[in-house]
Amino acid sequence: MKKNNEHQPPRSWSSFWILLVAAALLEGIACVQYFASHKAVEREAVLRARNELRKVELEIETRTIEMETTAKLLAKLAEQCLDHPDSIYGVTRLAAGTLRRNTSLAVAFIPDYFPEKGRYYEVCSTLSDDGIYTRQIGSDEHDYTLMEWFRNGLAIDSCWWCEPYLDDSGSQTWVVSCSCPVHDRNGKVVAVVCVDLSLDYLEQLSEYLQVFPNSYYSISSGNGHLIVPAPDTIPGRKYYTFSEDIDATGWHMEIIIPDDVLYADLRRLGLIITLMMVLGLIVLAAMLFYAARTTRKLILSTEKNERMESELYIANAIQMAMLPKIFPPFADRPDLNIHGIVNPAKEVGGDLYDFYVRHDKLFFCIGDVSGKGVPASLVMAMTRSLFRTISSHEDEAQTIVKAMNNSLTEQNTMNMFLTFFVGVMDCKTGMLDYCNAGHNAPVLMTGGECSMLPVIPNIPLGVVADYPFEAQKVQIKPNDLLFLYTDGLTEAENGAHHLFGDERMIKSLQTISESCPRKVIEHVQNDVNLFVAGAEQSDDLTMLAIRYQYPALYMRNDIQQIPTLAEWLEGIGLPVELLMPINLAIEEAVTNVMLYAYPGHHGSVLVEFAKMIDPQTADSRAVFTITDSGIPFDPTQKPEVDISLSAEEREIGGLGIHLVRQIMSEVQYERKEEKNILTLVKNL
Repeated sequence: MKKNNEHQPPRSWSSFWILLVAAALLEGIACVQYFASHKAVEREAVLRARNELRKVELEIETRTIEMETTAKLLAKLAEQCLDHPDSIYGVTRLAAGTLRRNTSLAVAFIPDYFPEKGRYYEVCSTLSDDGIYTRQIGSDEHDYTLMEWFRNGLAIDSCWWCEPYLDDSGSQTWVVSCSCPVHDRNGKVVAVVCVDLSLDYLEQLSEYLQVFPNSYYSISSGNGHLIVPAPDTIPGRKYYTFSEDIDATGWHMEIIIPDDVLYADLRRLGLIITLMMVLGLIVLAAMLFYAARTTRKLILSTEKNERMESELYIANAIQMAMLPKIFPPFADRPDLNIHGIVNPAKEVGGDLYDFYVRHDKLFFCIGDVSGKGVPASLVMAMTRSLFRTISSHEDEAQTIVKAMNNSLTEQNTMNMFLTFFVGVMDCKTGMLDYCNAGHNAPVLMTGGECSMLPVIPNIPLGVVADYPFEAQKVQIKPNDLLFLYTDGLTEAENGAHHLFGDERMIKSLQTISESCPRKVIEHVQNDVNLFVAGAEQSDDLTMLAIRYQYPALYMRNDIQQIPTLAEWLEGIGLPVELLMPINLAIEEAVTNVMLYAYPGHHGSVLVEFAKMIDPQTADSRAVFTITDSGIPFDPTQKPEVDISLSAEEREIGGLGIHLVRQIMSEVQYERKEEKNILTLVKNL
């Protein structure tokens, strides 16, 4: 018996080998797990950093493109005002109104270009939270001709970004500037437009780049000058750097992440694995094997979800940035009132609308891409860009639709199509030229009645190249409202799968008493919400409302412009018997403004008309509003004139406002936002 026991391997040795093999296997699994996690974390960091860089690049490019567009627009406006140096104040204020807060722009002329303005003439406008501040800052102390942006603006015949500098006369902060030359009629560069981008704005973008705790970023110019410097690194600490170039400006952007921050979770996981190995190799081996599989799946799932979320965020940002979102959109166009909304069924959608004014014509469109989600949003973005590009040099709706269809058909690799409606309205006459491409017929609200606009259906865009689309025309009258929408409105479903439909839409539009586009859309949206009663949205919903109002009349502070009043009044459509007395009253009121509101300097007068219903009597009223930016001047303070006295006995003056009071039903004055506002009402 003893002999047999001597030949059997000791049980402790068997356990040792089992434990040794298990430990080796566990260690191998732990090592594989560690290095796989290391690679996964690194890939995740690269992906997240790249996505964040692209997000900020998109924001900066959008901002710089806006500034370049403003600089080019201001240069064109300045070229038209070279004979009137004081008008530069107005165009810089107009251009500043299109920018974001805390931004400055200026027009600087070559020395002695306007001798009466002195050697240095630089008009600067700053948009702040308090409004637009405009002043002339050129002087011997502020010699802008020595500035880099001015010298290069003269030398380079295009938009150009300068290196950072301290703007001690404009925004009082460190800025980079976009310069654009201004040419006279002979093509000579006589001035430079400068639009500033504050470095404070770029530093605020750091909140977008918090990929990991304690990470930071830097931005440098194309010449290597730091625009946003990064803090000093800690000696001996390892860092990872991710970079991206900003094509619009030539800048270079970097994100720097400390190594110990990047791999903190991974190192914590390694420590846990080691402790678990000490406590129990066999149990730990099984747990690590399971954890390895689970962790791997989790990493892949997280990576996929974050990539998808990032793509959706970028797509949504692009989509929303492309659509007009400032309402009312045209502060200088009281004849147009527009409002629109897009409610995608998913994070991003395929609906779109767009509009802008060029050469007194309103170009607008609405469309619905087949499908939903990211693919539809990409087609939507391409469609909007095509509309802007083609309509920038084409004035006919039919030509625009044909060109867009051919381009989309040629590039339609995803076999997607879209319904589309394009309109081009002459703001002077109200004539609407439109072309439909398989889209829902818009609703025309006129005189309290709602009716579908007659449309030739044609076919959607992107289906057949060279399709002979047919256009139509209709006369839009003042105070008419055009309501455009996508099928997400009429096909909105409630819990019982009933559709909202055309009939409910027309009924909703007929029940609203408001003619304001925003109120109309809010009313219809509320009716849709009540109808679906919380049911999940099945399709993108887009609405666009355009109200054509009576055109306003802009006049210079010049008595020679008075005859234009008669022509403008004839176009309003007043009763013939009231036309002459109302014309006389308006002429007297405008003449008073021109004589007293702008003593010794130039200005402008705005005359607006609206036809309203008195809520008390239901009578029609013609309301004229005369606005100027001159010194405070209230003509209604003039005492009543005693016309029974002889001319020698009466005090001089007051006959003009007396005549206005006799002709008009009401005369009111108010001083508001540094403007004189005179309101004349005539009961019809």
